[in-house]
Amino acid sequence: MESTVVIIPTYNERENLERIVARVRVATPDVQVLVVDDNSPDGTGEIATALAAADTAVHVLHRAGKEGLGAAYKGGFAWALERGFDRVVEMDADGSHAPEQLQSMLDAGSAGADVVLGSRWVPGGSVVNWPKRRELISRGGSAYARAMLRLPARDVTGGYRVFTTEALERLHLDEVHSHGYGFQVDMLWHAHRAGLSIVEVPITFTERAYGASKMTTGIVVEAMLRVTWWGICELTDRITGRRPVRAGAVAER
Repeated sequence: MESTVVIIPTYNERENLERIVARVRVATPDVQVLVVDDNSPDGTGEIATALAAADTAVHVLHRAGKEGLGAAYKGGFAWALERGFDRVVEMDADGSHAPEQLQSMLDAGSAGADVVLGSRWVPGGSVVNWPKRRELISRGGSAYARAMLRLPARDVTGGYRVFTTEALERLHLDEVHSHGYGFQVDMLWHAHRAGLSIVEVPITFTERAYGASKMTTGIVVEAMLRVTWWGICELTDRITGRRPVRAGAVAER
């Protein structure tokens, strides 16, 4: 059986952490959980420690301070690689990613995909409790990144994903420098450039019920500026032949 760990980055998620960990443990009992806490001032780290003490399948990685989503995930990836896990899952702490849908994503990975994207924008995917403006921004940002970077997926900004650890080793993590909102696009871009197979599985994304979203207009704008620069680099590489892109396959399930 393939060993899997769900990585849940946290910063001020005390209202959500116990709920999401409990849901993961019920929905996928054979999967382990790693909470990566960036020294949350609201006590989330202490809750994570208590959860780990009560359940041997729950672990916690305490980090010195807030360094961004990308740094937290990369710390979690390193932890998983050191311990020999076969697959890692990216999951938000706020409940927007349903653990009850994780098994279908794991099944897609078991069928041979290197990367599985939980997709809001393929048939069967949806969002719940989002204002239309936010949906348009998300769809537009995803479409822009897809076009600029020639990515073969519809939902390129989503954060519910499964990677094989072999895929993580192949996609040059040391070259993924984004820490914020652009991290997910950066990861997918590198996965595509590495020739990894990518599958999209429809999910229902539900807006958080507790706590405040970390997303701001400034974060989105910064990410899109990064995507523009990456697109220019991508075009330059294609013209000069400096780093040919090996297209990874993508499918919907």
